[in-house]
Amino acid sequence: MTNRFWRGLALLLVVSGLMFAASCAKKPVVSEPAVTPAVEEEAEAKRLAAEEEARAAERALEEQRLLDERLREQAMERRKREEMAERERFLNENIHFEFDRSRLLAEAKKILRRKARWLRAHPDVSVVVEGHCDERGTNEYNMALGDRRARSAESFLADMGIARGRLTTISYGEEKPLDPRHNEEAWTKNRRAHFVID
Repeated sequence: MTNRFWRGLALLLVVSGLMFAASCAKKPVVSEPAVTPAVEEEAEAKRLAAEEEARAAERALEEQRLLDERLREQAMERRKREEMAERERFLNENIHFEFDRSRLLAEAKKILRRKARWLRAHPDVSVVVEGHCDERGTNEYNMALGDRRARSAESFLADMGIARGRLTTISYGEEKPLDPRHNEEAWTKNRRAHFVID
């Protein structure tokens, strides 16, 4: 065999060996990057921040709930005070009459309209209308005049839609003066109708 043959064979073996070696080469291994302590700390910090944010949101909701409750209680207290003030006004606001008269003056009608509104808002309330007079005139005359004054106020309230069954009248004539003095100022105060919740 010739030298040429051996050289060709050697060349063929070298090329085959190279090809075999190239086909058997290991594939590169892709590995996950290692988790460093800095990354772990950052993740922990984020988790703690999220927990703190959730707690803060819960605290804010609780504070808002307490504030709403306090505002409701304050509104209820204010409403109670207003109710009491309206009730006191109803009880303490008298209507007044001219000397020897039982007709209602404009101011008396204004007060009675206000009383009628209050009575409509409180349908469970019944009222006694008291008629009063000043000391002039006989006791019998003043008892009759006090009755006419009480009935005048009762009729006006009934005309404003208040059921007569909720209204009672009584006359005290001159027996219960608001002002015991004996002058025009006192007599003006004593010519009145007074309202009592029954």
